Amino acid sequence: MSVEGMRREEICLIGWNLHRRGYTVGSSGNISVRLEDGWLVTPTDACLGRLDPAAIARISSNGDWISGDRPSKTLALHRRIYDNRPDCHGVVHTHSTHLVALTLAGVHAPDAILPPITPYQVMKVGRIPLIAYDRPGAPAVAEQVGALARHVRGVMLERLGPVLWGASVTQAADALEELEETARLWLMTLPRPAPLGPEQLADLCQAFGVTWP
Repeated sequence: MSVEGMRREEICLIGWNLHRRGYTVGSSGNISVRLEDGWLVTPTDACLGRLDPAAIARISSNGDWISGDRPSKTLALHRRIYDNRPDCHGVVHTHSTHLVALTLAGVHAPDAILPPITPYQVMKVGRIPLIAYDRPGAPAVAEQVGALARHVRGVMLERLGPVLWGASVTQAADALEELEETARLWLMTLPRPAPLGPEQLADLCQAFGVTWP
């Protein structure tokens, strides 16, 4: 199987798993992959749990739609991330329940929607900023995300859902799942848990080569 064929299969497997676990419902969410000469992206209004590898949209390096079904309207956002992160080869966006609920209830802070409460949150996800609400596919949102892409591993779109990126689709999806679980823990714990202290954060950052704020 070609590299492109393997990436198509990976997108379908990740989409199915995210849908099965309830991180996306109906026809919400989208996934993309960077190729050497363009991108693959899930079709607009496609259910991530029922993706067809052949129907995934193929986009040229010039931005032309080459094959597959009509690409997701959030392609511009994905491209801004890739433009600013040469190390990024996969982007995942869902409407995960607990993360959207967090924006409705009120995030911890605009520059970090959750405080550092678990070690794997710090190690695998890092600080996630909030992007103020705008309509799905709004060009202004794509520009904001692109400007932040070099400094974080993901963002949270208010009332819409998380966007995470990584060296592969699998890595991005793993980070998204960790972030969703952290939001669930935060929302279900009263009183709210104290964050990890400065010494604990410094130890994690030194041991695993990560950063926090």
